[in-house]
Amino acid sequence: MKVGCIGLGDIARKAYLPVLTTLPGVELHLQTRSPATLTSTAEAHHIPAAQRHTDLDALLSQGLDAAFVHAPTAVHAEIVTRLLEAGVPTYVDKPIAYDLADSERVVSLAEERGVSLAVGFNRRQAPGYAQCLEHPRDLILLRKNRVGLPEDPRTFVLDDFIHVVDTLRFLLPGPVEHTDVRARVRDGLLHHVVLQLSGDGFTAIGMMNRMNGSTEEILEVSGQDRKREVHDLATIVDHKGQPSVRRRGDWVPVARQRGIEQCVLGFLEAVRAGKTLSAQDALRTHELCERVVREALEQAA
Repeated sequence: MKVGCIGLGDIARKAYLPVLTTLPGVELHLQTRSPATLTSTAEAHHIPAAQRHTDLDALLSQGLDAAFVHAPTAVHAEIVTRLLEAGVPTYVDKPIAYDLADSERVVSLAEERGVSLAVGFNRRQAPGYAQCLEHPRDLILLRKNRVGLPEDPRTFVLDDFIHVVDTLRFLLPGPVEHTDVRARVRDGLLHHVVLQLSGDGFTAIGMMNRMNGSTEEILEVSGQDRKREVHDLATIVDHKGQPSVRRRGDWVPVARQRGIEQCVLGFLEAVRAGKTLSAQDALRTHELCERVVREALEQAA
């Protein structure tokens, strides 16, 4: 199975290549425009010279069975379009694109061509979060904070807060009847944002503070006198009377803890089975993110 990896930045090197390079039956081809990065990364993973490429045309000429796109967000739509037009099942890091119109166009192209398109919302596969589907979820709270990183609202939301938005959507126990956005924008930079989604018997709140005292990610789901906390996708605390703590095993890989390994395996298994994956649900997350950006900018005006 010939698999392409396009873009060899931090996320590709830390999260995806450690998984892809260990899979039996996969002939991995790397592509980046930087010869130095291509050489150093390929040598670190013992990728032969014939499987190293500095342009997309050379990669496509290999007859790929699947591709992973980890290039900068600004070029996602262009690269994914080329892959879909070539009939290559594609997995792309979130977001599909910064602009909703571009995301819609790419998803429509995948549907028209009948080619798989998957978006990297790995938290849906992270065990600590996926297991929360079995827990009462009358109230859902997700905080994902950073230190000293106020940013352009669109970049802030589409590159980072989108994980919070998608995780809330994943965990919702029913249809959303009300949506509320609150944000602080100063000098054109978004400092924090709060999204509230509510429906019959439930409320879900997601927040991100880029001027926080620490980098953290904390999920709480509660209901029926029970509460579960998940800290940094690794430590689970269940509350029912006395709290019980369950930590990630010492030998559990980070890629598995964060759902990356499951995303990679699930995507490739679907490709092998000839199953076409749709990005329509991922597009719903992008639509909600567009609303968050719009309302944050309106509140700053």
